[in-house]
Amino acid sequence: VYPPYQVNDNLADLLQTIYQERFGNDILAVNQGVLSDICSYSRDKVAVSELNVITYFSTENMLSGKAGSTEATSLPTTSQTTACHKGDTLISNIRPYFKKIVYCEDKCGCSTDVLCFTPSQPCYSAYLFSTLYADKFFAFMVAGSKGTKMPRGDKQQIMTYPVVLPSEEELAGFNTIASPLLEQIYSKLHARTLGTTINETVQAIGIEFVITAVYIYGNGKDRVLFGPVARILN
Repeated sequence: VYPPYQVNDNLADLLQTIYQERFGNDILAVNQGVLSDICSYSRDKVAVSELNVITYFSTENMLSGKAGSTEATSLPTTSQTTACHKGDTLISNIRPYFKKIVYCEDKCGCSTDVLCFTPSQPCYSAYLFSTLYADKFFAFMVAGSKGTKMPRGDKQQIMTYPVVLPSEEELAGFNTIASPLLEQIYSKLHARTLGTTINETVQAIGIEFVITAVYIYGNGKDRVLFGPVARILN
């Protein structure tokens, strides 16, 4: 059985495909900006006494390859640590080429070696996560990292990462698809197994959404991902 924050790879890849289809080309975008336009680093603090092994994140219990996280083996000895809130995105800042990333579904805390990105507005939560999840972002972060043995990302350089600034209509349309997907990807309510399939998501996010997604993103790759769903609908 997977830990609560284990990622469903198929759904995560699907979300990234949808994001790239809509916002992947920042050079051609009408409205261009940088990462600091849509988020900031959390400066809030939380008492360690309010955390547990499930709600505390460090570079040790975050998994490489965008695979989520496991339970922490211990909590910090300090009285406070960085506070994270629902909708934030966490990225390990040590050896960024390991691509450790987690979406916050609830209040939690993280170590100083983890960057907590807080969206400027709640409506940017799914968009921010999708932006940071992209391989292109991690490549940018690695390029600006400092140090040789244990390189760390440059917090100032990271915030200069180019992004598309979607219109309210574009963002709302993306959230209609992305938000329920994101809830399924990082669901804490049900333990996941290797047998988790897209079929489970049909009941969770609704058949109407699945039909729309197939219609809009009907390239070869997405038809493979949605094959089982198509048979259910027919």
